[in-house]
Parts: sequence; C-alpha cells; structure tokens
Amino acid sequence: MPNTLKLLVCLTFLILNNFSVFAQIISPPRWDIRLSKTDLVVGEEVELVMQTEIPPNWYIYSNDFDPDLGPILTELVLEDSLGLERTGDLRAIEPKRKYEDVWDGEVTYFDDRGEFRQSIQLTGEEILLRGTVIYQMCSEVTGLCVNFEEDFVIEAKAEGAPDDSIPSESENDEQKVEALAQDEPEENEEAYNPEPEKTIEEDILPIENDGEGSDRSMASMMGFMLLAFLGGLAALLTPCVFPMIPMTVTFFTGRAKSRAQGIKNAFVYGFSIIGIYTLAGTLVAATQGPEFANWLSTHWLPNVFFFLIFIFFALAFLGLFELNLPSSLVNKVDARGDKGGLTGIFFMAFTLVLVSFSCTGPIVGSILIASAGGEILQPILGMFAFSLAFAIPFALFAIFPEWLNSLPKSGGWLNSVKVVLGFLELALAFKFLSIADQVYHWGLLDRDIYIVIWIVIFAFLGFYLLGKIRLPNDSPTEHVGVPRLLLSMATFVFVVYMIPGLWGAPLKALSGYLPPMSGHDFNLIKTIRESSTPGSGDSMAEAPKYGDFLHFPHGLEGYFDYEQALAVAKKVNKPLFIDFTGHGCVNCREMEAKVWIEQEVLRRFEEDFVMVALYIDERYELPESEWYTSEYDGKVKKTMGKQNADFQITRFNNNAQPYYVILDHEEQVLVEPIGYESNVSRFVDFLDRGKKAFEQRD
Repeated sequence: MPNTLKLLVCLTFLILNNFSVFAQIISPPRWDIRLSKTDLVVGEEVELVMQTEIPPNWYIYSNDFDPDLGPILTELVLEDSLGLERTGDLRAIEPKRKYEDVWDGEVTYFDDRGEFRQSIQLTGEEILLRGTVIYQMCSEVTGLCVNFEEDFVIEAKAEGAPDDSIPSESENDEQKVEALAQDEPEENEEAYNPEPEKTIEEDILPIENDGEGSDRSMASMMGFMLLAFLGGLAALLTPCVFPMIPMTVTFFTGRAKSRAQGIKNAFVYGFSIIGIYTLAGTLVAATQGPEFANWLSTHWLPNVFFFLIFIFFALAFLGLFELNLPSSLVNKVDARGDKGGLTGIFFMAFTLVLVSFSCTGPIVGSILIASAGGEILQPILGMFAFSLAFAIPFALFAIFPEWLNSLPKSGGWLNSVKVVLGFLELALAFKFLSIADQVYHWGLLDRDIYIVIWIVIFAFLGFYLLGKIRLPNDSPTEHVGVPRLLLSMATFVFVVYMIPGLWGAPLKALSGYLPPMSGHDFNLIKTIRESSTPGSGDSMAEAPKYGDFLHFPHGLEGYFDYEQALAVAKKVNKPLFIDFTGHGCVNCREMEAKVWIEQEVLRRFEEDFVMVALYIDERYELPESEWYTSEYDGKVKKTMGKQNADFQITRFNNNAQPYYVILDHEEQVLVEPIGYESNVSRFVDFLDRGKKAFEQRD
C-alpha cells in the first residue's frame, strides 16, 4: 500500500507538472526603469534608463533594424506626461546582431541583459513620466514568442531654474498632476502580473528544463563534428596531402631505436598535427565573440571576401593556375624538421600542415565559417574533429610504414579528385554571395537564379565524371570506371532534383543553402494555389473580415475574426482551427515554411477545418464601439492585436506564439493545444486527433 501511494503521488506530480507547462502564462522579464540622475534642474537634459534582465534561453528584439523586416521592434510610448519633452529617438545600448533566415535579413537583439535609453528635456518643476515599453521576447529553445507591454510611472521634482523662467502652477494643473499620478491603481499592476512575488526563473523553469533544447544543441554539435571529421577524411585525398604520405614514411623509417619509441614518435606526430590545427580554432574562438561571429556571418565584407576566396581556390583546382605556398617558408620549416628529437617531429607535422594548406585551406575555412555562431567551443571542436581524421592515417603510417606498398600510386585520379573539389568550391562560393545579397537587398541572386547556377555547375560536374570534359592536367580518359559512373549518376540525380525548384518546389533538402522562397521570381506552385477563386470551397462561406490586408500562407483560405470563423464553422459543420500568431513571430514563420507546406498538412487544413488566424501584434484600431476593458489587466483593448492577445490569455491561459487550438461549435477544446512543433508527423497527429474528437462529439 505505501508503494502504491508513492506511485500515485509521483504520477499526480508529473501530470500537474506537465499541465503547468501547457497552461503557463509566461511572465515578462524584470525591468528597472529610472532617470539617469536624481538632482534635476529645469531646462537640463537627462536620460530615461530602461534596463531589463532576460530569462535564460530567451531574447528581446532591439529597435535599430529594418522595421519592415518582420519582428516587433522595441518601442517607448509616453502618454499623459508632464514637465518634460522627448528629444531624439529611443537608443539601444550595444545590442547583438544576427542574421535570421526566416526574415531574410539582419536583426538586433538582447539576451541575458538589455538596456535602452531615451533623452528627455525637463520643462517644469513637477515631473510626471508615464509610459509603456512595447517589446517582443522569443526563445529558440521552446520555439515561442511573447509580446509584452511594461507600464511605468515616475514622479520627480526639478529645481534650480530662475523663478521668472518657470510659470507658476495653477490649482487645476496641480490637480491634473495628482489625478494622472493616481490613475495607476495597484490592483491593475497585480492583475497584469497576478503573482508578483514569483521570480521569472521560477515561472519559466518548467519550459526551459524540458531537456529538448539541450538535446537539440548536443545533436547539432555532434553533427557539426561529424561533418568536420568527414572534411578531414576528404582532405586526405587532395593532391597536396596524398604525396605527403610517402614523405612521412621516409621520415620515420629507421628513426626509432625500438618499436615502443616508434609508436611514441607516431603519437607525438599525430598529436602535433591535431594541436596545430586545433590551435587555429582556439585562436578564432578566443578572438571572436557573438558580435564578431554574427558580423562574420552577415556583413557583406567578409561574405564577399569568402566568395572571392572560394572562387580563387575553385579556379586553381580546375587547373587555371598552380597554387603553392612560398618555397622559402616551406624550406625553413622543413629544415627544422630535419633536427632530431621531439622538436624535429613537431616541425615535420608543421611542414605537413603548411604543404597541405593549399588544398585543406578551403575545407578548414568552411569549418571555421560554419562555426561562427558565437559558441566558444564550436570552432575548437570542429578543428579537433577535422585534424583527428587528418592525423590518424599519418600516425598509423608512421607506426606501420610497410602499409605504403598497398597504396595506389599518385596519378591522374588525384587530379580528378582536385577538379571535383573545384566544382564543389565553385558551387559553395555562391552561398556567401547570397547571404550578402539577402542582408543588403542587392537583388543579384534571386532564388531561381541561384538554382540555375547550381544546376549548370553540377551538370558540368556530371559530364566531367563521364569523361566528356577534359581540363588542364587531366590524363586521357580511355574508359569510365564504375565508381566514376556511379558518382556521375548521383550528380545527375541531384541536378534533376533541383529542376522543379525553378518553378517553386521547396527543395527542403537544400533549405539551408538556397535563398528564401520570397526571392523567387516565378513561383508556379504558389500561383496555382493562390489562383483558386476565394469562396469556392464550403469553408469560405463568407468573405473574411480584414481579408484585404491579412492573408494565409501557401494559398490557404481562412478568417481573421474569431466570431465570424466560429459562425462559419457551425454553418459548414467543421471544427475550428485557431492559429494564434504574429507578424513578428519568427517561429510562426518557421512552422508555416517547414510544417504547413507539407501536402498532408495542407490537405487537412483545406478539407477538415475552418481556419482562423488571430494576430496578437496587429495594430489595426477597431471602432470605438468594439473597445472593451480587459478583466485580466484592467486595460482598454482598442486594437485587433490586443483583443486577440487578451482572448488567448483569458480563454486559454497562454500568452505565447505560435499556439494552436482546435474547438468544437460549443467552443470546447477538443484536444490539448500545442505550440511550436517542427515534427510534421506529430503535427498531423494533432490535427487528426482534433478531427476525430469532433466527429465523436457530433
């Protein structure tokens, strides 16, 4: 019996804990809003300082990037304030920068801590500063975004101005100040944050401790290291590296007096190679922070530079010219390698790195560029994985020099490997130019042009593998071996896969390399889907309110007003699918681009549901007759977005986006709502369970 009781208690705790995650209202971060000084003088300029502590794994968008990009910029609204004038714009103090593919541009943001400042001119002795900070907080771990408004009131007195420069306050003005100051009842603040004694960490804790974010981060790091390891193996086949194997065997043959010493020398040699390469990654990690990493990833200068470097290496690999390091530098290092002892072994490793750099440089550069995400360990681990794969064969050949007899001889096949790498370098070069083009809106590489370039490059690669194209330094090809034939077939399969992308196919396997769909000049799939006549389906029984400026993605049809959508759902006898979304919700766009685009999802949306999208950040002001005062925070809700956000909080006890709810005609929740869910099968299962529950209630 005691064991049974313990089991019931544990199960109850787990159920309640899961429910708290599902139904939780995410609290806003703490703000410290104050004037920059306390001794105020009429006529002087002071700063309104707004500092915030942001919960772990969350970030707040700043206000110094393109407002039309998508995310909600932080905004300061000052209303009913006295004794001051606003001068200049709201300034973000040293925000971080990053490129977001969903928005196709660079954004600024704060994590951990953030600070904004607003300059204010004091014009009177009685200071009443009443304002609201409007901002958006998002998380890459949970996939959620929340819009917040932080209200504040500051009262102060300014002194020191000449008497004749200050108009005396009338009794009415004094009453006005008192009335404004008292117009912020304590119960409203408590309503806005019903549990003020609860810390942010406690309120966010169930979400951020679910383990999913750390698992994703670990999986991403392991995947990155695997790619770096494979890059090290690929580097062994380059023409600069392969000939170094006999040199290594010659260097170590007869050098050791015993087998044990030979193994020791080989390990020193291998670890020296790893150490030299990893040192490069460590230097990058030590000198770069998130700011430099984001600059490296998004600014036009480094991206155009990398584009030119990759083109340079590609032309060299294709045979336009020979690429060699200065012989004087290599000879000096090689001379050190002739010395005995561990020093000679180290400089032999250094010689290998220098000689091979002409071919490994692009691969090493790709690893360092790919790791430019602000993680201090990523470039170090990436270079370690690369150099490990690179060093193991050399260490083994140093231990077992007799293996040299089993290696194929250098020849035309090595130049073929070099040419193949040249084609790959040429294709990857355009990725860097594409990033700069997207950030700065140059319009040089639209998605369809980018796809055409790749189709041509890989088609030429396929013909080269078949022996139809011969480049400088190539040996005559009398016949095509089976490996080359299979590689050419795989290349042409890839080319055929890309062709539908010219007409708007998503090509999801290449989503990380291609420009976004918004940059596609001719999207036939989207045109066909959007050309269907509105209202032709039974779900569009009425023309949607606000349909002139709000739209669903992928040509889907639906509504933007809850009451209208519910009425239509009753009329056509379908469940109601509610999409709580936002114009500035990055994870909402991720869901639409990666999950909603799937045919099995689109088909269910079109056939099984009436859809309503409720934008919580839509600033369209409704007629005054539709305004109301919220029971949640006691504020008047004037805009469509504020009413939608209030509806989500009061009805579903949730304030994050994306958030998906399925209701029946009595407005009862059919299945447990979900938030960000990138797994297509689980999202389809959510829709199917909602439909099944609706049919069973009918």
